[in-house]
Amino acid sequence: MNKSFNIGNKMISENSSVYIIAEMSGNHNGDFNRALKIIDAVKESGADAVKLQTYTADTITIDCNKPAFSLGKGLWENEKNLYSLYKKAYTPWEWQKDLKEHAEKIGLDCFSSPFDKTAVDFMEKINMPAIKIASYEINDIPLIRKAAKTKKPIIISTGMAHLEDIERALKTCKEENNENVALLKCTSAYPSPYEDMNLRLIPNMKETFECITGLSDHSPGSEVALGAVALGAKIIEKHFTLKRSDGGVDSAFSMEAEEFKQMVFQIRNLEKALGKATYTLTEKQEAARGSSRSLYIVHDVKKGDIYTEENVRSIRPGGGLHTMYYEEILGKTAASNYEKGTPLSWNMVR
Repeated sequence: MNKSFNIGNKMISENSSVYIIAEMSGNHNGDFNRALKIIDAVKESGADAVKLQTYTADTITIDCNKPAFSLGKGLWENEKNLYSLYKKAYTPWEWQKDLKEHAEKIGLDCFSSPFDKTAVDFMEKINMPAIKIASYEINDIPLIRKAAKTKKPIIISTGMAHLEDIERALKTCKEENNENVALLKCTSAYPSPYEDMNLRLIPNMKETFECITGLSDHSPGSEVALGAVALGAKIIEKHFTLKRSDGGVDSAFSMEAEEFKQMVFQIRNLEKALGKATYTLTEKQEAARGSSRSLYIVHDVKKGDIYTEENVRSIRPGGGLHTMYYEEILGKTAASNYEKGTPLSWNMVR
């Protein structure tokens, strides 16, 4: 897999800044103007991209009340079935071109997760710059093949994947000569418990699959995202809403606008702090060495006095002989008279 690729004008690589995606999902609550406000708030947060979802209830499932189509206990237990949930949560396709244009106008990338082949065709028609494969679709090989054929960058979440599922998905992309693929560690629980996140898989995936890696995060707060960045994640995706109290199918595990903004701020500071693996000191660190320890006269000495542990010590600041000469100095004599606080040098030693 390629170690770098572009989405829009932004390079994603091991040396680039973290690419931060705000997932709108169904948090527009069926209101186009709210969707626009979310995009504006995403821009204000400092994110790089806003992501949509491209499906209808009919393209993602069927209207069926058999047990397999129920949602069981949990966040969506009050929904009649999968069809009911997706009918409520979907983003109308007729909105998406306008949402994309609005996002691009204010400097955001905008792309989507397709959930069937017709969605890929639609995304191509409006020229979305990348394709996100959701965790539950990693085993939809026809969909992944269709996406790979577009030659657009593909970001794949691995929340439902066994190792062989990841291998098969990447193999499919390679077969279509598309190696601009990133893998996101994901835990498909809503919200995700911290103890299930297994962030150490991120550097392992990077090594195993030789690709860009990142995190699609459904856990509360920003701690997990920051941990992922520290472990080498180059893409972070989090669900975004204006306010959780506004409700919505995904609001319970979404970040509010101010929380997302704070997370972006923290990630950018963390990137600066991570720096690079080098023993070369910065200009400030070199200057600070002047305050490090060295050998000083700590009691007045006269010419011919013997240097001892009482009149020579290793103290702050720098300026005197290196402390590694301490044992060598002891027992030698003073070349002249020296006051307390004089940095020791070789011309002071006989």
